[in-house]
Parts: sequence; C-alpha cells; structure tokens
Amino acid sequence: MNDLSFPVPLWVWAAVTVGICVMLAVDLIAHRDNHVIGFREAAIWSSIWIAIGLGFGLILLAWQGGEVSSTYYAGYLIEKALSIDNVFVFALVFSFFAVPDAYQHKVLFWGVLGALAARLVFIFVGAELLQVFFWTAYLFGAFLIWTGWKMAVSKDEEVHPDRNPVVRLVKKLIPTDPRFHGDKFFIRRNGKRVATLLFVVLVAVEATDLIFAVDSVAAVLAITTNTFLVWTANAFAVLGLRSLYFCLAGLLRRFAYLHYGLAVLLAFAGVKLILSETPVGKLPIPLTLGVIAVTITVSIAWSLIATRGQDTDTGDVTAATGPAAVGGDETAPAPDQPATRSTHGKDFPP
Repeated sequence: MNDLSFPVPLWVWAAVTVGICVMLAVDLIAHRDNHVIGFREAAIWSSIWIAIGLGFGLILLAWQGGEVSSTYYAGYLIEKALSIDNVFVFALVFSFFAVPDAYQHKVLFWGVLGALAARLVFIFVGAELLQVFFWTAYLFGAFLIWTGWKMAVSKDEEVHPDRNPVVRLVKKLIPTDPRFHGDKFFIRRNGKRVATLLFVVLVAVEATDLIFAVDSVAAVLAITTNTFLVWTANAFAVLGLRSLYFCLAGLLRRFAYLHYGLAVLLAFAGVKLILSETPVGKLPIPLTLGVIAVTITVSIAWSLIATRGQDTDTGDVTAATGPAAVGGDETAPAPDQPATRSTHGKDFPP
C-alpha cells in the first residue's frame, strides 16, 4: 500500500509523547478540585485543545510540507467529527448511572488515558497489517462501510450499560459497592479493597470507547498508514474529548442528523481504503479534505436548522445526568430502568 513516508527521529516521537503527557497533567491540575464544569469553562478549554491540534498541523507544514500537513488535518478532522459520537455515549452512561456532575470530569480524564492507550495499540497493529497484507484493506474498508450503514439506518432503542459484559465481569471479580463515595474509585471496608460505583462507570466508558477506537483508527488508516500522522491526529483529537463533552452535553439534542454525516464519512473512508488497493489508487488528499469538511458542515447545519427553536442547556451540565446528589459519600444506587439510546448506531456489546 503506497503511502507517505518520511523519517521521524526517535526524539520527535519522545517530544510529542512528553508534550501529550504534559497537556494531560495540565488538564488534570486545572480540574483537581472536583468543581462542576460549566459551558463557558468547557468552551474555553475546547478552544485551547482545538488550537493546539490545528497548530501541530502548522508545525508539520513547516517541517515536512503541505502534503504531510494536509494528510494530518484530514485525519484530525475525521477523528474530531467521530469523537462527537463518543459524547452521545458518555452522556448516556452518565445519565444511566446518575453520575454527579462534579465527578464526571475525573471519569473522563482516565477515560481519555485509556482511549489514547487503546488507539496507540490499534494504530501500530492496523498499520502493520495494511502494509504486510494488502487484502486487509478490503476487510477494513468493508468494516467501515458496514459501520457507516449501521449508523445511518439504526433506530433509537433501549440500552442497558450495566449489561456490558466487561462491567459484569468486573462486578464478578472485584467486590463492588453500588454507591458513589465522593470521587473515589476504591474504598476500604473491613480491611478489604472495594470498588465504588464510580469505578464501574469508568469501566463502562472504557469498554465502550474500544468500539469507537476501532472505527476511528480504521477511518484514519484509510487516509494514511503513516503511524506518526495517524497517532498524532488521534491523540490531538482525543485530548480535547473531555472538554468537548462538557461543551456539547447541553446541545446534544440539536445534533439530530449528525449521525448521517458521520455515516457518510465512515463509508467514504471504507471506499477510499478499498480503492487504494485497486488501479484507481489513493484518492487525492485535497479531495479527502473537501469531502470531510463539506460532510461535517452540511450535517451540522442541517441539524441546527431542523432543531431551531428547541431549548438547550448551555449552563452546567445537568441535562445529561441523573438525580444523584453531589457531596455526600453515599448516593442512590444506579437505577434499574433502561436508558433511551441516542447514540446513532453505537451500542454496548449485548
């Protein structure tokens, strides 16, 4: 599979990795007091993360030229667009388990760490498969087309996050208290280490993100198999996922038709990947960027126009959470009622 190839010194990989770790540390320190994150604060942080992601593309432009920079931006945009669908699922999980507003950012922080680790593994494995076995491009392409079709045609349905097999396994293996105890993932009871409900929520978020990781990494690999570009595009898009959640949680109902745009992007990535192993070859990056930009713009504009006049909550993120009280060590157990699914095709494993 022909693709961009340029030398990336080990120190560059190290510098980027250290930079990502520093940014995660800054994000953690900025929100270490468990305060409720409002729309204004989330919008500011989202702007910062987006500016950093776009700025890295300018660094690539100065270092390796326009083709490399354009390829990075194409991967970054498609990953950023797909990350919006993550937000739908996070809102669903938090609502189902009635996670207090003040503790959501801690779950998302560790969720981002897990997401980065999973994507790093998938990137190297997927890129190696595409380089060594050309026919894997057809498999990945078909998978992306099928995922896009499923996202487009799926209807709202009920989903039970607590029935996730990973969550059920954790409950079997680790003694679990079905309540929140502040922002703690574990507590000690009678000298034994016991997981709290907040840890169960974290497991649900991590397990769900694995599904998104497969989709998003495959979509970016359809643009390039250069592991450095795929990794940085994913990393800088995922870094802002937590702020994006708090920025968009109150506006989710306005994105009623966004899943159609995401479905088109996944299907387009699948077709592009398949064509790369045919006489047609890889589609030009300017064409790819244009399709991504137009699809995102049209689907968001369509959603906002169609839902114009609907009430939205741009204050503290309360619309996406349940009635659990904040501040006490013990809150009500997770509800048994199913949550209404609004994740546009994404589902927990049955």
